[in-house]
Amino acid sequence: MPTPAPEAGPPAGWIGRHPVTVIVLAQLFGTSLWFSINGVAVSLHRETGLTEAGLGLLTVGVQAGFITGTLLLAGTGLADRVRASRLFAGAAVAGALVNAAFILTAHDLTLAWVLRFVTGLCLAGIYPLGMKLVVSWTPKHAGAALGWLLGMLTLGIALPHLLRGVTLDLPWQWPMAISSLLALLAAVMVRRLGDGPHLPATAGAGRPWAGLGAFARRPFRAAALGYFGHCWELFAFWTLVPLLVLRELLRLEWPLPWLPWLAFAVIGVGAIGCVLGGRLSRRTGSLRVARWALGISGTLCLVYPWLGHLPPAFLLLLLGLWGLTVIADSPQFTALASLSAPRDRLGAALAMMNAVGFALTIPSIAVVTRLWPTQELAVLWLMLPGPVLGLWALGRVRAEDYVTRR
Repeated sequence: MPTPAPEAGPPAGWIGRHPVTVIVLAQLFGTSLWFSINGVAVSLHRETGLTEAGLGLLTVGVQAGFITGTLLLAGTGLADRVRASRLFAGAAVAGALVNAAFILTAHDLTLAWVLRFVTGLCLAGIYPLGMKLVVSWTPKHAGAALGWLLGMLTLGIALPHLLRGVTLDLPWQWPMAISSLLALLAAVMVRRLGDGPHLPATAGAGRPWAGLGAFARRPFRAAALGYFGHCWELFAFWTLVPLLVLRELLRLEWPLPWLPWLAFAVIGVGAIGCVLGGRLSRRTGSLRVARWALGISGTLCLVYPWLGHLPPAFLLLLLGLWGLTVIADSPQFTALASLSAPRDRLGAALAMMNAVGFALTIPSIAVVTRLWPTQELAVLWLMLPGPVLGLWALGRVRAEDYVTRR
């Protein structure tokens, strides 16, 4: 079944004049669901007895749901058969409702895990479809535009920590409820915008497992392998950020209310890395930016455990540098993949790449959270194989391989 043609013309008003801004803001609001429980982890521990391992289990539940959702999108061809704006809006509404339902079930770990799994399913309709929407509105300079999009993803994941900081005197249910309201707003924005005009209907769209064909292309395969290595490191790091920050707060003897603010800063600064990387990509190319960002974050994986005895303030600055670079390569991997994937199977190819990449986050998150209580900083070395794989893959291609869309 062919991809439906885009809706006729952009909507009137501000939304129609600034489509990329609308999409990136919707991405910010929608992805606040991703780590919504991580922002209130301390309160959940106090009220429900949630341990570090339990937090890791719930985080893995989101990842498992996301993987399942992306595989469903790619396997059924829905990613290229149904309008991206409709899928995004529907997923955001469903995610908002499921996230709100978690408030009533937090004391039951099994039921809470199921709801976080369903939240991940919904996020599969937000993140990959957001990337497709950006490409549909601005195929030129995709690295820069996707830099903004992934910047908003980063802020969205950091947002629960900020929400907890500003609602510290309120019950933990408040920031969870605010995340749900933001996701509903994201659905309204994207549904009002619709799809862009740059993904015309083609005969091959929507075939089951059509995205697998992209892996036969060497440039796409290299970008995907780089992305896989990046994913192994990224979400394990984001999951550990509250624990890494708490370690330094205790050494500084600072009050615990600093924790959500500093955790937000360490994760949220990645938005700046995404935007700066996007701008650099317009001058130096996405491949070079991805190599540099992955190289810096991988170096921090290697050296940070050896620096654990240094002053806490210095280590907090290093965490900020890590947060800046650990996500800066992600939009560039997506840009490289979108340049080398078959045009009629772009949605399915990106969904498939996301599915494999996020599958790798499950063992990395599970291992580092399980071993943190006994190994602490040494668990960071377990994240190092990701950057090593990514840099090896990127070393096997040239910038010329991504000059034109294949």
